[in-house]
Amino acid sequence: MDSGLLGFLERNAIYIVLFIVLVIWLGIFLFMLNTDKRLKEIEKELKEK
Repeated sequence: MDSGLLGFLERNAIYIVLFIVLVIWLGIFLFMLNTDKRLKEIEKELKEK
């Protein structure tokens, strides 16, 4: 049986892909939250003027 890093990657490929997709979605979510926060600050500034 194949051992080492290559064997691990072959046996667990679907979990590695799922983890990468999860990290990407988490990054998108955090980016959207940050953008929403900035937009609310800009809207508040514009209403004050």
